Amino acid sequence: DARNGVVEQTRRHAAIAALLRVPHVVLAVNKMDLVAYEEQVFAAIAEEFTAYATELGVPEVTAIPISALAGDNVVEPSANMDWYGGPTVLEHLETVPVSHDLAHCHARLPVQYVIRPQTAELPDYRGYAGQIAAGTFRVGDPVTVLPSGRTTRLAGIDLLGKPVDVAWTPQSVTLLLEDDIDISRGDLIVPSKDAPATTQDIEATVCHVADAPLTVGHRVLLKHGTRTVKAVVKDIPSRLTLDDLSLHPHPGQLVANDIGRVKIRTAEALPVDSYADSRRTGSFILIDPADGTTLTAGMVGESFASPEPLKDEAEDDGWDF
Repeated sequence: DARNGVVEQTRRHAAIAALLRVPHVVLAVNKMDLVAYEEQVFAAIAEEFTAYATELGVPEVTAIPISALAGDNVVEPSANMDWYGGPTVLEHLETVPVSHDLAHCHARLPVQYVIRPQTAELPDYRGYAGQIAAGTFRVGDPVTVLPSGRTTRLAGIDLLGKPVDVAWTPQSVTLLLEDDIDISRGDLIVPSKDAPATTQDIEATVCHVADAPLTVGHRVLLKHGTRTVKAVVKDIPSRLTLDDLSLHPHPGQLVANDIGRVKIRTAEALPVDSYADSRRTGSFILIDPADGTTLTAGMVGESFASPEPLKDEAEDDGWDF
């Protein structure tokens, strides 16, 4: 809003975009008609936001003055702002370069369903269905099943009911393995040479979205891919202050819309990637076990530098992992 400039919500959205590694950000300065289409108003807002986004690490910011009500610079260039020579919102969205390199990341398939028809035609068929979260699978590849760590080779790939030699993200496929391994929903099939770490201790930056606060010792469910496990919040090392990007150490809790750093202990070991390496297998949500409410969205390994080391917390009574 051109009348209000850069407000807390603007800063929060910029911080979230930076954490999500969004490479191209559009700052649409709306309601320019209510500030008489003044160039100085737009320039001041654009300068302030660009400096803030740069400090967050956002690679590119494109500022566009608009009036959504009048249609200025939304689809067609505005006759009311002849001082602006950049693209309209639509022009920019149609020309901004978009890269999609997930097929070149380490391959990951979270198992959603185990298929065993046990029919006369397919008495021994055993396939593992899911959407490829990242990378490419090829028949013959050595693969590892996590968290068990069992290894085998990829015997076949079924895509839309037909066998194929290669499959990549985001295709939904069924993988066939050479060996009969105990696999269930929530397991992760990965290339043996590129297996992620398996751990019960996760450090992440989270965005808290629930009305109820997230506190140290909070018992939650952690949903990672197709797997859901019990977990406990062991520490909240820091909370981001949006005004100046400083870190408030050990706040004790995160309230709605807070962005902070957390340390979580899970009841079962999980194979996790850094969010920088894989958005799908490097992210998770925390759920209230009482009513299923989503509490928090988290990104493994993403952080604004923590001001001091994580504290050692005593094990939580009742959920002793």
